[in-house]
Formats: sequence, structure tokens, C-alpha cells
Amino acid sequence: MQAIRAPQSSTPAGHEAGEPPYIHCEDLFKIYKTDDLEVVALRGLDLRVARGEMMAIVGASGSGKSTLLNILAGLDQPSAGRVTVGDRDLLTTDEDDLVRYRRVEVGFVWQQTGRNLIPYLTAEQNVEVPMILEGRPRHEARARAVTLLEQVGLGEKRARKPNEMSGGEQQRVAIAVALANDPPLLLADEPTGELDSATADEVFGVLRALNRDLSVTIVIVTHDRQITQRVDRVVAMRDGRTSTELVRHVQFTRGAEAGVDEFAVVDRSGRLQIPRDYLDQLDIGARARIELAGDHVEVRPESAQDGRRPS
Repeated sequence: MQAIRAPQSSTPAGHEAGEPPYIHCEDLFKIYKTDDLEVVALRGLDLRVARGEMMAIVGASGSGKSTLLNILAGLDQPSAGRVTVGDRDLLTTDEDDLVRYRRVEVGFVWQQTGRNLIPYLTAEQNVEVPMILEGRPRHEARARAVTLLEQVGLGEKRARKPNEMSGGEQQRVAIAVALANDPPLLLADEPTGELDSATADEVFGVLRALNRDLSVTIVIVTHDRQITQRVDRVVAMRDGRTSTELVRHVQFTRGAEAGVDEFAVVDRSGRLQIPRDYLDQLDIGARARIELAGDHVEVRPESAQDGRRPS
């Protein structure tokens, strides 16, 4: 028997009561069509992210997490459902507005450093480029570039080109580039996927400091198993939907470390995904017996007697 307890609050960390979510995805679908084949990448996904939150999305390959990130970045559009970032509805926004959105309202960091930086420009010049394209005076762009590079710990290396820096340093420059036009949202797709654990810690430390100091909302897609200790909340995806959430909390007792609460995500239709290892352990197949037991729901495997049909 598995008991599923309702959390005391389903509100994301950092979300004030009554405040609308900064990112709101509701019943989101994305279908890719190639010739006669249709691939459903997102299947009615629901997600809320609070303004100023730093959270991560994890999941196996094909779970839909990168598709979701591309939609939030304005690089792809959903097939159906609702997705808003701030006051902007990304489902109905036209292409001209999406270009503006990508330039000034969202920053993006790719896993491959070659996609983030122009190789023949210095770190400082790379950070200046997005601002110059937006028409900012060159002296203002240069001053902000210097400030951002100092914030990511690379002030003394601003004259170096990408091939003169380590992988971790390149990713920190990429973060500065993504924040050049002061967007309220930063998206990162496997930002530490090509880095060793020590360097990954440095990059996550920079992201946490920027989240704290600039109040920028940060959403990270990652396979990093240590991510639960680095962000406020982890949302796991499976089969194109959110399945579970891990919420980090701090216990204010001497010597206590931050703990993690795990919740199954319940969508607006009442559906939830039970973790696969629970299903395997309990030998639950296509059907399960569900019973209300006080303050929780019990999920039991279908018994042999349950499966019998009346004669």
C-alpha cells in the first residue's frame, strides 16, 4: 500500500499568497509533424513558476523538458493550451513581438559554449553585442559589460577571447551575455553538462548569486543529480507532463541542514503521475484501487478478486 499525502501548500517557493505566477503553463501541448508521423512532446503540461524563483526541470531524454524550455524562450510555439510569461501570452504573440521578447525579456544559455559566444570577440565585446543591437550607446554597453563580467567573477579576464578561457569561464561569460539587456527571465539548457563537478559548482554559485542580487527568475534544464541542493524547487517531467516536485526547505534548528520534500503533481483535472519505481515495487499495472483514508489517499494494487468479472 502506498499513501499519497497532500502537501500543506502547493505554492512554489518564493511565491506570495495571491500573487499570480510569473510563468504559467496550463494544459500545454506540443505536437511535431513530419510527413505522416506525429510526435507529441508535451501532453497537457501544467507548470507555475513564481517571480524571482530559481528552479530546475529534470527528466529522461524525450520527456519534453527541452521542448518546454524552447517554448518559454520564444524559440518554438505550442500547439495548444496556455502559456504566459509575465503579461505576455506566448501562444498568441506574433513573430515581431517574439523577436522583441527574445531580445530583451528573456536570456538563454545553451549547453554548447560555441552557441553562446562569438569566437573572435573578447568576453567584454560578446556581452556588449546584445546591447548594441538594441541601440544602447557604446559607452553604456561597455560599462554594463564590465559590471556584468565582474558579477560573474571574470572582471580581470574581460579582454580574453573564448578560446583563451576554460569551459566554466566561457559559461559564466554566456550568463553575462544572456543578462546583457537586463531580462527578468533567464533560461539555461544543461549549462553544466560539459563541465566537471567542481566547475559546475562555480557556475551554479554564479546563478544563485545573480538570482539573489538581481531578482531574476531562473529556470534550468539539467541532468545534474545534485541540483536539489542548488535550487529552490525541482520539477520532474515524464511523458510530456510534470510528475513530481522536490521543494527544498531549511529547518531553523542548530546543526540542521536544508531538507527536501517530495510531492506528486496534481493537474487541474485531478490527474497525478505516480513515480515509476513506486508502481514497479507495488506491481501496479493498468488499474489501481484508490481509497480515501483521513488526510491522505491510499493507492493499492489491483487484487485478483478485483479483476474477476461477474459470471
